[in-house]
Amino acid sequence: MQKTYIEKLNATPSRLGFGCMRLPTTPQGEIDEPRAMAMIDRAYRAGVNYFDTAFFYHQRKSEEFVGRALARYPRDSFYLATKLPLSLIHSLDEAKEIYRGQLKTLGVDYVDFYLLHAINGARWREVSQNGIVDFLLEEQKAGRIRHLGFSFHDDYAAFEEILTARDWDFCQIQFNYMDVDTQAGMKGYELAKRLGVPLVIMEPVKGGSLATLGEDVAAPMRAARPEKSLASWAMRWVGSLDNCKVILSGMTTEEQVEDNIATFEHFEPLSAREQEIVASVRDAIRGKQFIACTGCRYCMPCPFGVDIPGNFARMNRFAMYGGEKRLRAEWEEMVPAERADACRACGKCETVCPQALHIRESLREIAKRLA
Repeated sequence: MQKTYIEKLNATPSRLGFGCMRLPTTPQGEIDEPRAMAMIDRAYRAGVNYFDTAFFYHQRKSEEFVGRALARYPRDSFYLATKLPLSLIHSLDEAKEIYRGQLKTLGVDYVDFYLLHAINGARWREVSQNGIVDFLLEEQKAGRIRHLGFSFHDDYAAFEEILTARDWDFCQIQFNYMDVDTQAGMKGYELAKRLGVPLVIMEPVKGGSLATLGEDVAAPMRAARPEKSLASWAMRWVGSLDNCKVILSGMTTEEQVEDNIATFEHFEPLSAREQEIVASVRDAIRGKQFIACTGCRYCMPCPFGVDIPGNFARMNRFAMYGGEKRLRAEWEEMVPAERADACRACGKCETVCPQALHIRESLREIAKRLA
């Protein structure tokens, strides 16, 4: 198993990290403990030593299970990562209570990698002002946190604000060959590298979307390396970037565990030709999008409450990656006034759209498609 020495942290994690958000479940929705335990054992025996969980995962059951699973191994043989659920916390006392509860639930005296979970610009300003960061730094000095970082979901401007606010031990970003211009993106990668902040990568296969591409799009990858899975191409793209120190995979099946182990036991960075193939696949996926909406939101607010960029983003994901079931579930979960079928065709949006998109016609098409 390929490992990487992070000099800044004096740590040697495996390049492949086991994400414990998508463990196998029973028909009742509980963690399928025998299967999940066996999968963790298989990964550990293969050399995976980085295990990532969080307060929210598996209806708040992941931390307790992961703690029990890892308790069977010597504590100094693995790195444990978990996260402070900022969406639940609005005071220092709330943060202290949850954090201390996490240590108890995990059954450990310290956490190797502790993250501010799903931080954005607004949450960063809140935790900076209410003393939470100072408290966590005190816990780090006491040895109960070894390395302090954050996981990020916002735009590049917010990422730059947070990353440059202090000297972070590490940070975790969503990054894959399709998301080079999304959230932190490639600009965020380059900034972190320049500042010497090692990266842990989540969603390297974009929630599984890059493992289930249509055969027309995937054809160049299949032709070049027929023995390799589509997921391995996505993992290798991220792993070829030297500041992507740990690449997390939320593994649900035994087959995914074996495929990831095969990818990282004898890791091969992408060749120049393979980089070209990935770029061609990226272009092919983007070429399948439903509408060229950039999400600039000049069209908002809609006088009738329609979430125009939201409708287009959902339809673009479906057009590029498939997933009819997911699309329909998202449609049903939307507030009715925000859905495409609430459009009254007033045309206000089209007068301000920088891309001159035919918004009304496109919304009608979405409504018809999902009726």
